[in-house]
Amino acid sequence: MSPQRRTDSSGQRLIDVVLDDASIGRTNPDVEHERTVAIHDLLEDNAFAPASELPGPYRLHLSISGARLIFDIRTADDAPVIAHHLSLAPLRRVVRDYYLVCDSYYEAIRRSTAERIEALDMGRRGLHDEGSRLLMERLKAKVTMDFVTARRLFTLVCVLHWKG
Repeated sequence: MSPQRRTDSSGQRLIDVVLDDASIGRTNPDVEHERTVAIHDLLEDNAFAPASELPGPYRLHLSISGARLIFDIRTADDAPVIAHHLSLAPLRRVVRDYYLVCDSYYEAIRRSTAERIEALDMGRRGLHDEGSRLLMERLKAKVTMDFVTARRLFTLVCVLHWKG
């Protein structure tokens, strides 16, 4: 799919995202804000199609079990479509680096210069793009999505990891 932003009118899209409460744990306001914005933006504009015969739209339940990320994809009426269990190992470094830059970014917003904030934001966006591409690559045989959708899903994966 094109990396351009678009919402698929054929039903090949997400209409709901549920994050497993047990996977999220306690968070801080910055994490909650990131999660809320990512889910809102994802549902407003996405292109998402699992490699399945069942037509969309879809609901996505995200959770972490051990060292695995669970993509539990369901139909609009909550019937199971497919569940993908992905190893988190390939994402671990970029997620860890993303946390560190995000923590520095939020601290800089409170206390630093505009130049410092801009530099950290550029680093944050670069890591976010890297993680998004990696997530797309890991899911390419299982789910077709555009880059904008992958970016928002990567944010949600980070929120599942980020305990605040």
